[in-house]
Amino acid sequence: MNFLRGVMGGQSAGPQHTEAETIQKLCDRVASSTLLDDRRNAVRALKSLSKKYRLEVGIQAMEHLIHVLQTDRSDSEIIGYALDTLYNIISNDEEEEVDDVEEENSTRQSEDLGSQFTEIFIKQQENVTLLLSLLEEFDFHVRWPGVKLLTSLLKQLGPQVQQIILVSPMGVSRLMDLLADSREVIRNDGVLLLQALTRSNGAIQKIVAFENAFERLLDIITEEGNSDGGIVVEDCLILLQNLLKNNNSNQNFFKEGSYIQRMKPWFEVGDENFGWSAQKVTNLHLMLQLVRVLVSPTNPPGATSSCQKAMFQCGLLQQLCTILMATGVPADILTETINTVSEVIRGCQVNQDYFASVNAPSNPPRPAIVVLLMSMVNERQPFVLRCAVLYCFQCFLYKNQKGQGEIVSTLLPSTIDATGNSVSAGQLLCGGLFSTDSLSNWCAAVALAHALQGNAAQKEQLLRVQLATSIGNPPVSLLQQCTNILSQGDKIDRRGSKIQTRVGLLMLLCTWLSNCPIAVTHFLHNSANVPFLTGQIAENLGEEEQLVQGLCALLLGISIYFNDNSLESYMKEKLKQLIEKRIGKENFIEKLGFISKHELYSRASQKPQPNFPSPEYMIFDHEFTKLVKELEGVITKAIYKSSEEDKKEEEVKKTLEQHDSIVTHYKNMIREQDLQLEDLRQQVSTLKCQNEQLQTAVTQQVSQIQQHKDQYNLLKVQLGKDNQHQGSSSDGAQMNGIQPEEIGRLRDEIEELKSNQELLQNQLTEKDSLIENLKSSQTSGMNEQSSARDSEQVVELKQELAALKSQLNSQSAEIAKLQKEKHELLQKAESLAKSVPEQGQSETVKTTKTDVEGRLSALLQETKELKNQIKALSEERTAIKEQLDSSNSTIAILQNEKDKLELEITDSKKEQDDLLVLLADQDQKILSLKNKLKELGHPVEEEDELESGDQEEEDDENEDSGKDQDHS
Repeated sequence: MNFLRGVMGGQSAGPQHTEAETIQKLCDRVASSTLLDDRRNAVRALKSLSKKYRLEVGIQAMEHLIHVLQTDRSDSEIIGYALDTLYNIISNDEEEEVDDVEEENSTRQSEDLGSQFTEIFIKQQENVTLLLSLLEEFDFHVRWPGVKLLTSLLKQLGPQVQQIILVSPMGVSRLMDLLADSREVIRNDGVLLLQALTRSNGAIQKIVAFENAFERLLDIITEEGNSDGGIVVEDCLILLQNLLKNNNSNQNFFKEGSYIQRMKPWFEVGDENFGWSAQKVTNLHLMLQLVRVLVSPTNPPGATSSCQKAMFQCGLLQQLCTILMATGVPADILTETINTVSEVIRGCQVNQDYFASVNAPSNPPRPAIVVLLMSMVNERQPFVLRCAVLYCFQCFLYKNQKGQGEIVSTLLPSTIDATGNSVSAGQLLCGGLFSTDSLSNWCAAVALAHALQGNAAQKEQLLRVQLATSIGNPPVSLLQQCTNILSQGDKIDRRGSKIQTRVGLLMLLCTWLSNCPIAVTHFLHNSANVPFLTGQIAENLGEEEQLVQGLCALLLGISIYFNDNSLESYMKEKLKQLIEKRIGKENFIEKLGFISKHELYSRASQKPQPNFPSPEYMIFDHEFTKLVKELEGVITKAIYKSSEEDKKEEEVKKTLEQHDSIVTHYKNMIREQDLQLEDLRQQVSTLKCQNEQLQTAVTQQVSQIQQHKDQYNLLKVQLGKDNQHQGSSSDGAQMNGIQPEEIGRLRDEIEELKSNQELLQNQLTEKDSLIENLKSSQTSGMNEQSSARDSEQVVELKQELAALKSQLNSQSAEIAKLQKEKHELLQKAESLAKSVPEQGQSETVKTTKTDVEGRLSALLQETKELKNQIKALSEERTAIKEQLDSSNSTIAILQNEKDKLELEITDSKKEQDDLLVLLADQDQKILSLKNKLKELGHPVEEEDELESGDQEEEDDENEDSGKDQDHS
């Protein structure tokens, strides 16, 4: 502090001490001072000057500050001051107030300074690595400035800093530890740091995701109160979007980790009329956008489908529909919820069926689809809300033929409610189609076109719709009414764009007539339609009308291309001649090209969602742009083709259809043979089971018969002996009760034999169950475990046997020792007997001898018992080995049966491969025929002969297969 006062005092004392000189002195003190306190005070002074004199401090002090970070890591205070100073130099955040006139210039200069200083700092990659290592310090005064400095570097030169961190060892992992910091300031700034780090870098996004980022961020969101949380929740949601958007790997990881289920509580907002703060609206908006990231139409179809199913299974879709039908929801949240529900149900049949069953909480209840369509055709509703409802309706009908049929059925006469109590979806669409609001006309026309998209059956059904125009006049078909309104043009006073209604109706008619020759015939049956179209195309109108001319040309081209020549006055050739006379082929093709050249065409073709800044831009539909792209080329070719080429093309089409029918026939044959093969496999397995059961039953009956025979022979022998004994005795003894006693004895023996038979049968059943258990253990892979257990038992028995043997050896050694002692004592006793008289023997010697003999006898007895135990264990070991051998033999038998079944399956697959080869040969033949027709243009008699030959071959094959079946 004394040094700081001296420097600042010197600065104010004399005018020669400018700011640059002061900064230079401070830098010299940082570089040359040997005392840590002096260097710390100098860095603190540089920090205080760095905001006001950013350029001077940055130029003179940056190198010294980096040196401080490298050399003074032991002192957290000076490291904190150095990091703060570097942050002030590099960051563009300015706290000083500036005038409005100078604000723009100062901001631009600040950004330039920040990027230049950042470039100087990261020029040496070791500086960024050093900063990453400093973030491992737990000290608040080091970690927090380090987080802010790294965040500022990423904001200035993101891609370059990202690359340095990516190649740094454990660089991303160190930053992930910030989310686990107990200090909320560091944790929250860590989230901001990861936001900047993961922006537009897929590799870092994957690393962060696999470092358990999803779990930690979802925990933070839950702790902060979900949608009711503060700005921390917003930051976490933005980071989650960075990790998931356009990153298929992370999306799959998010789904597989069951994190979609944890999103459901976010949307439990209830039916509230209050409590929608600005932060809550922002949070919920980001949460809805996160759901849309997972089910975006731009994602791979498989990933989107799996996420859609998971959202339905966990109840997330149901929760979103609850918000959709709730009251008091802000308009922007309601709009985003409709868009989110749209993409959750798009192309997913289960979700679309659920959405069709959702009812609004009204009296009486109405389907949610009807309530949404009421908003779409209501011109008082906000424009963005009407666009969202249209998108929801389009997504509901996308690849949903069942839903398309339900919408079209509400327009048919048999299903219209005669009482008029309830409004159907079809009535709302018709009302919007013929209202005086041009935007409602366009939305209703596009919605109805989506009900017909790719569904020829519903295009034919819609031809049955009849409309009552006015009292007393006959009903008019919907197709006729559309063409009537189209021909009236600007005669009807409408609100909105002049051409929007006509563009919508032309898009509806083009979608309706494409790939539907019956609808084309109905359209051409009205004699006023073709002259109207040719008149529109031939006129020279302004630029605004050129789009209508192009659509009219497309509609007329569809009427030619999909014409089945059922109307004699409007056959293909006559329509082409009409175009050539009235319009000219070149002029017609030029007008047709106006569609794809329109500035709004490319914008609509990019995304399925109708997202327009204002109603005037609402011209093209996304699915219609696909139709134009598909038909523009084929219509151009059809206009220039001659009648002979048309005939040849028709013949080629017929030939191809016939060959397609042959291919379909073979495919059906293969499918049927697959089914038959599967049935035969099931029958074989069933018969094998029955055969095994019958064999078991026969074996049991044979054994029972043999037992009964043995019992019968035994009884016969016994009766013979009894008869001989009775013949030798007197007749009086037989009459006195000997014969009844014999009968009772025989009865007892019979009962005993029966009980023995039942006992044997029970034993046989137990053995059968044992065999079945062995079979099941073989099929489930448990045979290895059973053999392992047996081997473990054998090893244990061996170990126990070895222990007993060792014990026996030790005891044998002890016996030998005692015998030796006994022998020595006997020798001593004999020597004493020789030297001393017998009556003078000592009592002690007798006692010792008796004791030794007792111990010896006890050891001999124990040895005998051990030998018996060893013998028993050996017998048990032998029995276990026999049981193991029988199990192995059973397993070998089952393995042989398994090999036989696999051989049969291999033979079946070979037969199927032969059929596929036959089908490939037929496809090659078809391809060669196509090439010959295109290149040579020969008459078709040879093809007919080839076709008849193919048919004969097919008949021969059918006859052979019939013979084979009769033979079988």
